[in-house]
Amino acid sequence: MSTNTVVGSIVATLIIGILIGYGIAQGAKQTSPAKAAASNLATSSPEWKIQDAMSAAPESIGKDATVFDMTADGKLVELKKGTNGWTCLPDMPNSPGNDPICVDGMGMKWFEAYMSNKRPNLPQDGIGYMLQGGSDASNVDPFAMAPKPGEDWVTAPAHVMIFPKGGSLDPKVYGTTPGEHPWIMYAGTPYQHLMVPVQ
Repeated sequence: MSTNTVVGSIVATLIIGILIGYGIAQGAKQTSPAKAAASNLATSSPEWKIQDAMSAAPESIGKDATVFDMTADGKLVELKKGTNGWTCLPDMPNSPGNDPICVDGMGMKWFEAYMSNKRPNLPQDGIGYMLQGGSDASNVDPFAMAPKPGEDWVTAPAHVMIFPKGGSLDPKVYGTTPGEHPWIMYAGTPYQHLMVPVQ
């Protein structure tokens, strides 16, 4: 298997993991007028998508990251080749908020394990950035495609995600309720990770 095939497979896994794990479910919510306008612009403008994707991380990371987009038929399109081992994706218009994401190599390995329904086995901690915030279908169910009836999307502030080596996190230390403090998402599952709000 070529290096390009392996990289493409990992990136595809990352994108699908984001689509499910972070609550970006097709047709599962109503879009605000501002979000709809941004989505229309993003759909027609690769430049917008690149800028939006890079905004997920600090400028020093985003500017040298690889940026991928996913077309309506599920194909991956590389919008910008990077040099620093980070991968960023622009906002997916099917979630309530603008939620681009950037992850390092370990973050990509985490998503690959998640999509294979395997326990992540990271050799070191992974990091992901969502500095525009995020919209999640559930804080407890890794595979929720949409909020349960009567429940709302979980709105996360700008945050850093830590994917722990070994997957161990203590809920007594961090808690499991979203807020302006660190909390564990998907607590008690193999996919638990730490959400750390930032300003």
